[in-house]
Amino acid sequence: MLHLRPTPKAHAYFSQPIAENIWRAKYQLRKSDVTVDLNIEDTWQRVATNLSQIERPEDRESKVANLFHALKDFKLIPAGRILAGAGTGRDVTLSNTFVMRTIPDSVEGIMDTIKDAALTMKMGGGLGFDFSTIRPQGTLVKGLDCPAAGPLAAMDICDAVCKMLVSGMGRGAMMATMRCDHPDIEAFVTAKSDRTRLRNFNLSVMVTDAFMNAVAADDDWDLIWDGEVIRRVSAKMLWDTIMQQNYAAAEPGVLFIDRINTLNPMHYAETIAATNSCAEQPLPPNGTCPLASINLARLVIDPFGSDARLNLAELRSLTATAVRMLDNTVDVSKYALATQREMAQAQRRIGIGITGLADALAMLGVTYGSDKAVFLLGSWAQIIQNDAYRASALLAKERGAFPMYRAEAHLQNPMISSLDKDVQLLVAEHGLRNAALTSIAPTGTISMLAGNVSSGIEPIFSTSFVRTITNPDGSKSMERVTDYAVWCYRQINGPDAALPNAFVTAADLSPEDHVRMQAAAQTWVDSGISKTVNCPEDILFEDFKDIYLSAYRSGCKGCTTYRPNAITGAVLSV
Repeated sequence: MLHLRPTPKAHAYFSQPIAENIWRAKYQLRKSDVTVDLNIEDTWQRVATNLSQIERPEDRESKVANLFHALKDFKLIPAGRILAGAGTGRDVTLSNTFVMRTIPDSVEGIMDTIKDAALTMKMGGGLGFDFSTIRPQGTLVKGLDCPAAGPLAAMDICDAVCKMLVSGMGRGAMMATMRCDHPDIEAFVTAKSDRTRLRNFNLSVMVTDAFMNAVAADDDWDLIWDGEVIRRVSAKMLWDTIMQQNYAAAEPGVLFIDRINTLNPMHYAETIAATNSCAEQPLPPNGTCPLASINLARLVIDPFGSDARLNLAELRSLTATAVRMLDNTVDVSKYALATQREMAQAQRRIGIGITGLADALAMLGVTYGSDKAVFLLGSWAQIIQNDAYRASALLAKERGAFPMYRAEAHLQNPMISSLDKDVQLLVAEHGLRNAALTSIAPTGTISMLAGNVSSGIEPIFSTSFVRTITNPDGSKSMERVTDYAVWCYRQINGPDAALPNAFVTAADLSPEDHVRMQAAAQTWVDSGISKTVNCPEDILFEDFKDIYLSAYRSGCKGCTTYRPNAITGAVLSV
């Protein structure tokens, strides 16, 4: 039964009680009956000390101090696995994102992959699989003379294993992908029409450029297994099936897989066919990546004032600090599998993103989705991308380039050639410490920890809302939460002050506003972006389909929508 909690007084470190509740529940270190982190400064100190342990002894003290300063007041926010695990001594990973090995098309290969996935989830990692490599349902299994169960049966087993781990340890999230030319693609697309099936999976269809061209031309589309055309379908009808399922149930998402591979800085050494559970991190088989977000809402000078602006010098400084922190994390982290550690060391992928964007825009008097907001987001993302690559090149000078680095091939990537000339020269001279550097993750929990700043590059959900909380005893309660920028505005102008027009929420925006913002950021993000395009319930189906076409045309690497529906639940209510 749900009940509304009384609102306790927030601790001095936190603007709202829910932030302190999240810290105590997820990130405060306790060992047996001993509380190690007495306050969040202890948490920041623990993380800074642990992640700086590989620094040279003579530099370590200054590096710890620099990182602590960046973490303080939630300016730089490591992802939850780092905050919860760094310096605890626990057998957990500090990386949020994993993609499992290419699944062999055999019973032994499938079960070994599921075992590896269970070990990864046990250590706290969210992960993704490409199920395109499993033969279609009904295909004859040679040697057994029986029909194959197909990829969805393997997904059901994975889902059951994840459910067991979630029940026992309170964690687990998975992404399943499938190519648009797999013979079981329609079954994959509609799998979650059953409200009880695959609830621990997010689903995404890997859509190719050839398929999008076939949809535009209303051509037939071949579904292929092992080089043989198994069936031929209408490309437009298959696209409509994907769209109808999205319209009804908000899944599966769409990944523009050719664009992901073309723009992948490591295109010369790998083919990507899956992402982590939230789709912001396309990764190769056995790939992994630690994450962190720069909180733009904490970088605004003179918020709501006549001279309101973002502190660009601090943005650059935090970016450089984030590169070093996450590069250290690659070495400090534990991994469930030797193959994951080997890939992490060989590529040293990291993911620096942002959060608090919508709050920062509101503080500047800029409306989310407007031309000015699109320009500002693009310019801030460009600064982060350039300074991340600059810092990685200088780190390569100090520590050496990542082992898989191939200078000529890497420098030919469009993402590299778009960097500032001085950064390109640094990369050409020293190489790069990290194969990829930027991605924008969903920051639900850590954005709440930071006082309920707007999540990632999402708009403000609501100026005030009620969030459903799962208590330690399993009961549910509801807690009222205020958006961080709203809280700041009313601290300055009084509790009853009317909000300026720049305060817009997800309900005020058109789907095209969302797509424009995602595309603006994607231009300067070398990995992916987790972003949901919110749609009104009464949107016409033809208009809904246009969202995905717009995302494709505007350069996005994928698209995910949410339209209120009977199948998908929610944890937030206005």
